[in-house]
Amino acid sequence: MTVWIDEPIWPAHGRLFAHLVSDTSYDELHAVARAAQLHPRSFDGDHYDVPDARWQSVVEAGAIPTTGVDLARRLNASGLRLRKRKRDRGVRRILDVSFPNGASDVDLVASDDPLDHVRVSAAMVFVRDRRGDFVAVHSVRRGEWGSPGGWREEDETPVENAVRETYEETGLRLRHPDVLPCGYERFTPRTDDNVFTRDKPYLQVFRTRLEHVRPEINDGDDGIHETRWVTPGEYAELCGHLFWWPLALEVFPDLRGLASPV
Repeated sequence: MTVWIDEPIWPAHGRLFAHLVSDTSYDELHAVARAAQLHPRSFDGDHYDVPDARWQSVVEAGAIPTTGVDLARRLNASGLRLRKRKRDRGVRRILDVSFPNGASDVDLVASDDPLDHVRVSAAMVFVRDRRGDFVAVHSVRRGEWGSPGGWREEDETPVENAVRETYEETGLRLRHPDVLPCGYERFTPRTDDNVFTRDKPYLQVFRTRLEHVRPEINDGDDGIHETRWVTPGEYAELCGHLFWWPLALEVFPDLRGLASPV
């Protein structure tokens, strides 16, 4: 067992908290958290926040006490550390995800704050109608369903990127003020030929809600095989196995339970 917990000395919400991490795998981290009956919402992407009142029960469940410095060192060395801005919510770190442009480790982060646009390589947008249905597009390049999105042109902001890609792929014209940031994907390439770089490692994720029910869409540009409106259940069936699905669940709680956990 290689799950570690530091001392509950970190103040938040009027209480003191410790951090619970693994230096081997997320599976064993979650196993200890379940054994200690920690709430799933206490998971912050690469660790659990443990209130001082629960510290002893977590140790009894198998966690090894250590210092905060040692815990941070072990997490960094393990490759399991999720990197995010301090105010954002870590959702999940996923290792060695295969893409047409090379494999990457990916951090999924929920945030309502936009990224620095100069570090953003691409954007995608969750498009829902008034009833809550989603636009789904089937990418020729990736061979899978998803939401509209693509690479950012040099003179675009991420919002402009998202609006343009949505129009090109679906024919929908989004209003810039209605396209709101809801998170991001941070890529750490494992191959030299990866399109994402250290300088531009981010894909900005947006959400928008349309005023009408299922406005007309088309199959878009040559990179899109098919475009369709789908219910939340159908969206989960098409996309629930994909690496970014945990971020969708964080942004849209009504999707929870509609697909098997990734």
